[in-house]
Amino acid sequence: MHEERFDVVVIGGGHNGTTIAAYLAKSGLSVCVLEERPECGGGQENAEPKPGFRIDPHATYLYGGAAPGFEQLELWKYGFRMVHYQSMAGVVTQDGVAANLGGRWNRDVGLESLRTYTGGDPQAAESLFFDNLGNEGQKALLRSLFWTPPIPSEYDIEPKDLPWWKVFRELIPDLWTDRLVDMSFMDFLDEFIPFEPLRCFEAFAAWYCGAHPAWDGMLLPSLGGALLVGYSSGSPRGGMHTYAHAIIRCAMANGARIITNASVGEIIVKNGRAVGVKLDDQASFPEKTIWADKAVISAVDVKQTFLKLMPKSHMDPSFVQNIKDVSLKGGSLFVLSVICRELPKYHGRQDAFPDEVYPSCVAAPADNMEFFYTQTRDAYSYKKAPELTPQHLTMMVCTHDVYDNTRCPDGYHILSPIYLEVPPPQYDVTGPEGINRHKEEITKAALNLLKDLAPNMDGANIVDVFLNTPYDSEFRNAGMSGGNWYGARQSDDQWFDMRPIAELGRYKTPIDSLYLCNHTSHPGGLCLMAVPYNLMHVLIEDQVVEPKNWWYPSPWYMPSQDAAVQA
Repeated sequence: MHEERFDVVVIGGGHNGTTIAAYLAKSGLSVCVLEERPECGGGQENAEPKPGFRIDPHATYLYGGAAPGFEQLELWKYGFRMVHYQSMAGVVTQDGVAANLGGRWNRDVGLESLRTYTGGDPQAAESLFFDNLGNEGQKALLRSLFWTPPIPSEYDIEPKDLPWWKVFRELIPDLWTDRLVDMSFMDFLDEFIPFEPLRCFEAFAAWYCGAHPAWDGMLLPSLGGALLVGYSSGSPRGGMHTYAHAIIRCAMANGARIITNASVGEIIVKNGRAVGVKLDDQASFPEKTIWADKAVISAVDVKQTFLKLMPKSHMDPSFVQNIKDVSLKGGSLFVLSVICRELPKYHGRQDAFPDEVYPSCVAAPADNMEFFYTQTRDAYSYKKAPELTPQHLTMMVCTHDVYDNTRCPDGYHILSPIYLEVPPPQYDVTGPEGINRHKEEITKAALNLLKDLAPNMDGANIVDVFLNTPYDSEFRNAGMSGGNWYGARQSDDQWFDMRPIAELGRYKTPIDSLYLCNHTSHPGGLCLMAVPYNLMHVLIEDQVVEPKNWWYPSPWYMPSQDAAVQA
């Protein structure tokens, strides 16, 4: 039988695996992607529980709008199309406040809400959020946070001189003080945002997108997570899976080979170097050994890589224990999708959400910060199904079809997803199926709360309801352990060069020629094309790849001092 040999073998065909394959294939390398599921894309998934109704069981917004990958991989050539939303967000409270926060493409809507509810100076808010943090400013800040490899440990840099703080000082010099470095995002919101429902929304947005807003010293990672979705202010036309298809087409057009139903059983190591993989016996591909001349890249999570695929004889026992100790503790998503005939008509100001600027995501109810703290306690401290009262059930209600008519047929709307944070199954004190045992009552309470806030969301309006618990998410996509897209705990000891552990902080491993490219590495979850972009810097350092002039590195990239960097 013909020997299967490539320059690089990539394990896993999710967002990160297919993106690094596209980068390497465009650079001229022969690349093979091995995906155990029948289809690639990972969390970039859409489902049609009813024909014509396209729901999002996992990822839903484009967070990667600032990614260099859109330019470098030229995804528009491969079918990627973006839909920009006139309003990204709104908030609704139980006592009748309905504020439309607008978005990047229609800032007047948000400024009107600021004038109505804050009593502050709208010009000051406009200057801060639209001028200082305008399009180019936001892009620079986001790229310094997410699209820059972790700084090697041999560099001794003061926290205030890290790339993101340098960019922040340049953008907003009047706001800068040294104390910002030690602040949490919550501290920042309390000091600079007078409108409490907006504080509540921003806290939830940061929590859903990465670094927890209550952790000291994580102000900019938290703010950056919230800014990601605001910078893009939209989604791929047709849903997130069309984004995956564009990346896959790019990889294949440049020569990458993608094999599905190809579960990897073992990474082959010879003389301390990764040289290929062995497929499981049940893999449909007939050749069970696939060789890699330059590198093996694991795009599955760090625990699967070292505890499942790597023979223990090649690892130090203390290293194995460190991998076992990596925490997946964090919030996971209880996901509802609702087919309805009318959009929710929230109580409060009747003119807040007109059809032409209807918010694509409404936080409801967002009365005060205690609602946020209550839900974080449910997920992190109590670790069980939430109580069925409003302050435990603040939801993110997303409505893409207002701006994208490919999501559902005319005459209907689809609220998908409706997100609610809950603990991962592995940490539920009542057992892994704890949330599943309560899913019907949680769904009923959530829909009743939605009806209280939007009285038209009654039985006559609702056509069907679909449910995806964290346990369901893990079952349908093994890469989302616990239904948790963060990949690891969102705290400062598992962030930047400490993610997932210090020894693996720059995508390299103790096994020569074995690299990591998964959301358990910096900068974490969300479909950003960031992990592959950052990994490319390290692969260039190690002379695995030499891309052409379409490639450009991060301006804040700092190579390892002992690396042989190519010109």
